[in-house]
Amino acid sequence: MNAGKLLFAQLMDFLPWTSFARSVARYGGDCRVRSLTCTEQFRAMAFAQLTYRESLRDIEACLSAQPDKLYAMGFRSPVRRSTLAEANENRDWRIYAELAQRLMLQARKLYANECLGMDLDAAAYALDSTTIDLCLTLFPWAHFRSTKSAVKMHTLLDLRGNIPTFIRVTTGDMHDVNILDEIIPQAGAYYVMDRGYLDYARLYRIHLAGAFFVTRAKRNLDASRIYSEQVNKQAGILADQSIALNGHDSRKDYPSHLRRIRFHDPLTDKDLIWSDPVNLCTSVGLFLQLRLLFPLIENRASRSRGRFERRLISLIFAGRNRIILIRRDLPLTSGASPAEPVA
Repeated sequence: MNAGKLLFAQLMDFLPWTSFARSVARYGGDCRVRSLTCTEQFRAMAFAQLTYRESLRDIEACLSAQPDKLYAMGFRSPVRRSTLAEANENRDWRIYAELAQRLMLQARKLYANECLGMDLDAAAYALDSTTIDLCLTLFPWAHFRSTKSAVKMHTLLDLRGNIPTFIRVTTGDMHDVNILDEIIPQAGAYYVMDRGYLDYARLYRIHLAGAFFVTRAKRNLDASRIYSEQVNKQAGILADQSIALNGHDSRKDYPSHLRRIRFHDPLTDKDLIWSDPVNLCTSVGLFLQLRLLFPLIENRASRSRGRFERRLISLIFAGRNRIILIRRDLPLTSGASPAEPVA
């Protein structure tokens, strides 16, 4: 009989359990806990994310199917859905948020030298958000609209390796532009975002910090052309201009000149106007990579069962930890499912 280590156990070995234990002690996660410690809770949620379980009942049924393998997976007792629901409800979500920060630090080091696909040595980030629709009856605290609730997940993605570096979960009624107040710009870095983040005062703070931003211009942009650069129309660039804002308030918020580029997108056959771009063709493609991460977490969170904020946010951070973990170059022995032994 094959007595090798389970793939799931191999994957869990790469987690910084010492740092996780410090977070558990800091927030009292295992205080008066008789069964299902924070470590086992995370293992159960990680298993649910990796195997695409749909509910707590599904998690319990799957883990109970082969009870002889639970000990090898790190569980000291069977996982019951009521115990797991209580743990998700009562334990501090900051335990898993700190674990995610630790994993992000490790993963970014692994992808520090990854090529971006363009001639750019500086750091590049994509900023966007997604709205996760929720039931108004079960989540009355998640204010969004009069007929339904929602939370919004704001994500800053490091484009070298597609590693999330910042995630903030807010109620659905928070505007995207407000998240710029919580992000500290990195000098020399490039930030790609859509026009939902177009606020001249906040963008000027990015400019003063020595960073660069790429964003779509709105149709009602009131600006005057200062001069135009020569462009390569065969590459899809129709105009490359330096502009100054005309509005009294906008000119006060952003007194410096902006760079405006009109670009023809062959996929949608539309002309797009971008402000202060780096490499326009590549920036559009890099920004779209951020959209690929959202369904991985959004589908799980939208099916969350429970009324409590901690339960939902813990689920979101568990999904983020799973994404970061599988993005690492792990020397796993392949050829088996997470619950099957390998040589």
